[in-house]
Amino acid sequence: MKTIALAAAFTLAGLAAAADPIEGLWQTQADEGSFALVQIAPCGGAFCGTIVKTFKGKDEYKSPNLGKQIVTGMTPAGSGSYQGKVLRPANNKIYNGKATVSGATMKLSGCVAGGLLCKSQTWTKLK
Repeated sequence: MKTIALAAAFTLAGLAAAADPIEGLWQTQADEGSFALVQIAPCGGAFCGTIVKTFKGKDEYKSPNLGKQIVTGMTPAGSGSYQGKVLRPANNKIYNGKATVSGATMKLSGCVAGGLLCKSQTWTKLK
């Protein structure tokens, strides 16, 4: 009986330590010739993403957007989907955001007008 209880405790501990699919380092799609690496991690009861590196073409550069939180309040909505807010650094506007994670790919959308007008990007998970 102790063996079963111990095995169950280890299994539950392993599940609690498993990262959510949205967590990790993501490479954004290029926007106006630049792209970024965004670290998504838990923040409060949701997930947030902060720009940790920026690139023009293949060259890293020190963008004024470094350190900006561009994904905020993303909460799980089921089946690999999330809802929250997204900042587009190119115009410094915040949009209602949706994200869908499938393996190492995330489709991220920022929407206005109740979701009628959306712009999407596909991000790639690096780690």
